[in-house]
Amino acid sequence: MKTVGLLGGMSWESTVAYYRAINEGVKSSLGGLHSAKIVMYSVDFDPIEKLQHQGNWKATARILSEAAKNIQSAGADFLVICTNTMHKVAHKIEDEIDIPLLHIADTTAEVIVESGIKKVGLLGTAFTMEQEFYKGRLIEKYGLDVIIPCEDDRKLVHKVIYEELCLGKIKPESKSEYLRIVDLLSGQGAEAVILGCTEIGMLMNQEDTKVELLDTTEIHAKKAVEYAI
Repeated sequence: MKTVGLLGGMSWESTVAYYRAINEGVKSSLGGLHSAKIVMYSVDFDPIEKLQHQGNWKATARILSEAAKNIQSAGADFLVICTNTMHKVAHKIEDEIDIPLLHIADTTAEVIVESGIKKVGLLGTAFTMEQEFYKGRLIEKYGLDVIIPCEDDRKLVHKVIYEELCLGKIKPESKSEYLRIVDLLSGQGAEAVILGCTEIGMLMNQEDTKVELLDTTEIHAKKAVEYAI
């Protein structure tokens, strides 16, 4: 079994879900008392969040690259970054390490393509929804049609992530708003909606809507299990 390298803490709330899902996946696959071999480095999210909103991605790349090198030195065979947004600097991190990086957008897109879906909605931080590092990768590399909410709804989605979900706060009214936005994206032709922030799965799941939801945390963790075993 390969050793999974988890770069987490962004936020730690969703990193917990990664740890649980990967261990459960290994147990399910191998049985008995098997669990995942994991090296984890969990960063302090507060300074990273401030740098994100300042647009200082170069500084965030330095922090995460150092963490990734520590993960590699500790014996990880491949790297999983436990967040969608910080894949904005994934290429910078890859330049600093020798082990493979399992990209969250690629693992999600592979599931979409295999399902025959052509048009998807995307929810996430404003960075993920609006910038090309994620949406552009889905469009250019996989030929997908990606739609995002209107500006006001993007602001709402972003605010809930940082002011509620990253703090472990689950509010029914926020869930209702997210489901409203999911329905709007479906009405615009989205065959499925990507939960493109690793915290969104804390707020809602497939039981809450008839619209197909693609939880990137679950997909990424499942692919990490497959890669490890």
